[in-house]
Amino acid sequence: MDGAKVVRRRLGFGGTLLATLFACASLTPSLLPRTWLYQGVMGAVTALLGYAVGASIGAVARLIISYRPSERGRRTAWQIMLAGCAALAVVTLAYSYDWQRDLRALMEMDTRITWFPPVIFAVTVVLFCAGLTLARLVRLGGRKLITWLDRFVPAYVGHAIGVIVMALLVAVFANDVLFSAFVARVSDISSVANQGTYPGVTRPGSAYVSGGTRSLVSWQSLGREGRRFTGTAVTPARLTAFSGRRAAQPIRVYVGLQGTSSPQAQAALAVRELERTGAFQRPVLAVLGTTGTGWVDPAIADTLEYMYNGRTAMVALQYSYLPSWVSFLVDRNKAAATGEALFEAVYERWSRLPATERPRLLLSGESLGSFELEESFRDLTDLVSRADGAMFVGPPNANRIWQQLTYGRERGSPVWRPVYRSGLTARFAQNPGDLAEPPGPWPHPRVVYLQNASDPVVWWSPRLIYDRPAWLEGVRGPGVNPEMNWFPLVTFWQVLVDMTAALDVPAGHGHRYGANIVDGWAAVAAPPGWTAGDTERLRALISSS
Repeated sequence: MDGAKVVRRRLGFGGTLLATLFACASLTPSLLPRTWLYQGVMGAVTALLGYAVGASIGAVARLIISYRPSERGRRTAWQIMLAGCAALAVVTLAYSYDWQRDLRALMEMDTRITWFPPVIFAVTVVLFCAGLTLARLVRLGGRKLITWLDRFVPAYVGHAIGVIVMALLVAVFANDVLFSAFVARVSDISSVANQGTYPGVTRPGSAYVSGGTRSLVSWQSLGREGRRFTGTAVTPARLTAFSGRRAAQPIRVYVGLQGTSSPQAQAALAVRELERTGAFQRPVLAVLGTTGTGWVDPAIADTLEYMYNGRTAMVALQYSYLPSWVSFLVDRNKAAATGEALFEAVYERWSRLPATERPRLLLSGESLGSFELEESFRDLTDLVSRADGAMFVGPPNANRIWQQLTYGRERGSPVWRPVYRSGLTARFAQNPGDLAEPPGPWPHPRVVYLQNASDPVVWWSPRLIYDRPAWLEGVRGPGVNPEMNWFPLVTFWQVLVDMTAALDVPAGHGHRYGANIVDGWAAVAAPPGWTAGDTERLRALISSS
């Protein structure tokens, strides 16, 4: 078969059928709403996955089964299949509009959306054809290689070598060229962004924050997110306005990537900075995890400062300046190493204090920041034996302790709101009322996981490729469309794409937690005299900021 015929050959029966089924499945609702353009791209990629699966099944079937239908039988089968696929495509495109509106209604979003089924179909077809053409060009290269090899070695050897070589070339090209080039480009862009400073953020004059007066850490070395973290500490004036009492200047310590050689060096510098600011004499010392860019959720830091009227100290390290999802792929081990180095250094210095003079040692991190800190401990028992409480927000599915608690949950409790050992130590919540469940004792130290049932960061896992997730079994969690279903490969891709829109939804859905962080901290580390009324006032303040 010449090159032109390989590229222009007509579509295969199995590939066409599976491509259509996969593309239609991608139109069904997932965890979060999406735009019509996203849907078109999703449809194309999903259809390519389906075509690859269908073509592979067809090739294996032809090798195993010798029977071949007549020309008339094949023509009839194609006619029936195409008619069925066309009808299915029309129906799912029509329903997709309502599915998206229903999903937005569940999240109290505007249901008046722009949705162009014909354009979605066109985008899907065009991108699918482009992808299939590229795949066939690769296949053509493989055939040429095998033909050349057959001149020197037995046919079966040439075929085996050709397939292996082409697979390696594709893998190397995808990983070492495309992915590496993409990461390098993102790294370049993120490096430049890391040098900048957010509008309105200026170097603080306070001696109690890194980058300020007498700091051991320079303002420029903090990076963009570090400068925002230390430069936006809640002012004593705002704290006094909330509490009605004279407030202290909060302590915020941060060490960026510049000027240090290793996570251990960063951690050592952070401890010296904590000592300089008097952090170990404060009632509360919080070790915070950062996301890939070095970001700390302002609600996590601000809430604790308001609760303790500024008598707090916080410390965080930067391990990357890449976006979190890229960091998760390429910097996850570095995140874990940085978290462990920071906690161990702080814990060692904290442990040297007399037991009666130690500040309350707390942990908190959002998204990859929760992974960063969790990796410092073997299990929940180890965590609460060395810390006075923790709040983890939107934990990724890869978090080890989160997995232990989720998979070890009590029988009958849903995976999206698991109950572990009667909730004696750790509890999971999407809404504030969840923290009161199950009823019964909840002694300190406490661990709180804030996780939304519709957060793709929490639920995305490679297992979605082949395994129906427990969060789609039985009663669905709040905000999860009851029409959502699991399809092999398709749901994996849908939830992966959902992560790009995880922040484009109201608080309480997706990867947005808003004022629920106030209730989390109140459960874990409320100061003496703190009331439910104080929590409500602070919720209102955090919601408006």
